[in-house]
Amino acid sequence: MESRDIRHKKAMERRKALVDEKVAEATTEKGILIVLTGNGKGKSSSGFGSVIRCLGHGYNAGIVQFIKGTWDCGERNFIEQRCPEVPYHVMGSGFTWETQNRERDIAAAEQAWAKAEELLRDDSLHLVLLDELTYVLKYGWIEQQRIFDAIANRPAEMSVIVTGRAASKALREMADTVAEVGDEKHAFRAGIKARKGVDW
Repeated sequence: MESRDIRHKKAMERRKALVDEKVAEATTEKGILIVLTGNGKGKSSSGFGSVIRCLGHGYNAGIVQFIKGTWDCGERNFIEQRCPEVPYHVMGSGFTWETQNRERDIAAAEQAWAKAEELLRDDSLHLVLLDELTYVLKYGWIEQQRIFDAIANRPAEMSVIVTGRAASKALREMADTVAEVGDEKHAFRAGIKARKGVDW
């Protein structure tokens, strides 16, 4: 009877062969569109983590942050203080339930999207994060086709990350990678305040 160590080694050899085969088959080099959606926590955090990863490899990144524009944001503080070379634009109007002003939200979204279009044309950028863009699409603040065209016509090597709840079917179909972040449990629903440096 084979020992557990030998069985483990054989299983890992089989797994390595499968992984190596998949790696060998992936030959296309191009930027991708990643959509991080769902009702769970961590979509923006994942997007910003990818920006840090990009910068860590010596590439350039740009950020446009929709919705969360008027409150303290640890990610923005870090980027602006430690990585001032990173273009970082904020919509500035804040959460829709705070503004309660559709006309103002549309104007703010228009200004932010104009900045996003600039970044999406910049071939020096390896990655562009469009944080909470799904809300702009959901509320119809910017025409969907205008957004899709800008993303589709970006430089070939540029990757784009879109975050936010309720990503549309059309956006999901356009994406190369879609991750649905689930909501199993959240401290806030148990009456625990959002924590600075953890939640924001």
